[in-house]
Amino acid sequence: MTDTTAAPGTALAMANPWAVVPSLGNLDAYISAVNRLPMLTPQEEQEFARKFKEHNDLEAAGKLVLSHLRLVVSVSRKYLGYGLPHGDLIQEGNIGLMKAVKRFDPDQGVRLVSYALHWIRAEIHEYILKNWRMVKVATTKAQRKLFFNLRSMKQGFKDDAQAQTHRDSLTDAQIDVMARELNVKREEVIEMEARMAGGDVLLDPAPGDDGDEAFGPIAYLADASQEPTAVMESRQRDSMASDGIAAALEQLDARSRRIVEERWLHVNDDGSGGLTLHDLAAEYGVSAERIRQIESAAMKKMKKALAAFA
Repeated sequence: MTDTTAAPGTALAMANPWAVVPSLGNLDAYISAVNRLPMLTPQEEQEFARKFKEHNDLEAAGKLVLSHLRLVVSVSRKYLGYGLPHGDLIQEGNIGLMKAVKRFDPDQGVRLVSYALHWIRAEIHEYILKNWRMVKVATTKAQRKLFFNLRSMKQGFKDDAQAQTHRDSLTDAQIDVMARELNVKREEVIEMEARMAGGDVLLDPAPGDDGDEAFGPIAYLADASQEPTAVMESRQRDSMASDGIAAALEQLDARSRRIVEERWLHVNDDGSGGLTLHDLAAEYGVSAERIRQIESAAMKKMKKALAAFA
């Protein structure tokens, strides 16, 4: 009798063990599905690897990838302690697996599982380093080695009965042991431990529930004088104060120019200003009101010249 209660996709999987059930829905379903995929014998692995290498057979490459998906799941579990989503770790590991399949040479005499481990870990490591903190904590090869070994070695010290009193920080002796075993300077161990112990701090925190602006480092780190817009405005003001004023004065006749210079630009040694309206009126033989009118007309003309200069 035919069983009509089988789950959707079961018949497809029985007919083709390489078919991953579509619409898996969640991570547990995916892990269950890849664990049901068949593993390759050494002969099958060699056959598929040669087909892909010599004939670019993508179906053969797909079987090499599918048969090792469970390996990626196993490796990714070792990195769950970094607080990143398991699904993302698996996804990055799968990228490393595909890179390994692309570069795998069946003539080297090694199994794909051994070759792929390096690529899977490399992709997961890169993902962790990019996403564990907003600011990258490890850039050099030595720092990467420290990052991925410091946690496990520190945990080993904590599990030691003689180190129970040092759960929050490393002792000098432990730092020396780490530096010696990892072949790095003890200062580098101390720096990496400080980086890993620290956290991300928002430069500009969001307002609180009461609507008040939260105080953050941006309040005392920002240098308004070096802000690009402020720098450009400052340069424009300096240009207007020198070249702009000079160009505007060139638009005036000699009398108007002297009146403006004496009234607005001339400063005596004692800090006092230039001539008054009455002083200029006496000099030119006109009334003080006439000097004011000439000054007003000159200022309007200069204002238009400055607008054109800007």
